[in-house]
Amino acid sequence: MRRGFLLLLLLTLPISMILWVSNAFLSTTIGVEVIEPSRWLSATLLPILIAWRGLQGRSLSFSGAVSGLAVGFLLTLGSYVFFANLLVFFISSSKATKFLSSKKRKLEENFKEGGERNWVQVVCNGGVASLLALFYMMDCGCGEHPIDMIYNYRCSWLNLAVLGALSCCNGDTWASEIGTVLSIGDPVLITSLQSVPRGMLLGTNGGISLVGLVVSLMGGFVVGLGHYFTLLMCVSNSIMISAPPQWPIIFVGAIGGLMGSVIDSVLGATVQFSGIDSEGKIVERPGEGVIPICGSNILDNHAVNLISSLLTALFLPRVALLIM
Repeated sequence: MRRGFLLLLLLTLPISMILWVSNAFLSTTIGVEVIEPSRWLSATLLPILIAWRGLQGRSLSFSGAVSGLAVGFLLTLGSYVFFANLLVFFISSSKATKFLSSKKRKLEENFKEGGERNWVQVVCNGGVASLLALFYMMDCGCGEHPIDMIYNYRCSWLNLAVLGALSCCNGDTWASEIGTVLSIGDPVLITSLQSVPRGMLLGTNGGISLVGLVVSLMGGFVVGLGHYFTLLMCVSNSIMISAPPQWPIIFVGAIGGLMGSVIDSVLGATVQFSGIDSEGKIVERPGEGVIPICGSNILDNHAVNLISSLLTALFLPRVALLIM
């Protein structure tokens, strides 16, 4: 395993050089932007380090690690701020998944130690942000830009949308993994406010609790915090001075975490099935001996995560207009 890791590290330099030379060639033929070699190297090296850590810590399966390389490459190439958002989400959500794992095992069907994510989960959590990063590179180039919704609207919108997608995923993960085990008593269904059984996903899909909502807010807050400090490190003082104050981005991230968790809960309560089996565990598919609790069997948890991420990415820039 270590030899394979060292081989990957040794390959990052020639791979990044090949990408840079190809980029330089395309710039002379079709006029694309020339991206500096250091960014190609970072976009190649940093995702490998994250994917390797995910494999070692059992946060990612092999397919999840491969998908994570693609997600990390696009986000890092687009902006180091996007990479910071991804890094905060990956580390904090991995820790949240392992939080009080012995207690979660008793509450949830198909509980997996370490929360190992496969390629489907990686794409559903990072796919929207990756696509937005690609749009960002096409419209704004590769680099970091402060948020300025008046004089640099499109780049700012895409920045906030990426933040929204990843803060949504982190807020929902924190609420699911931390809020559930810290809450006292059963949650209530977001659509009816009736008490429902407790499991890993805030209990029944669509269930909420005060602790879960606060935790989702904090999950988005840490992503916003990473966004803000990376922006301070990567953007020159002269540009930052002429831009609007950037510190509100921290609270925009917090709102993204809360908004994503709420949207996820609404979808979970309506278009995602929840039931309880004969052993008292929460299940997501109807079957023999399963007592329905709420929701229709239309979407699974992966699809709900993807749609929640997309909707938060679309709505959060409009919310930011009221704050920044």
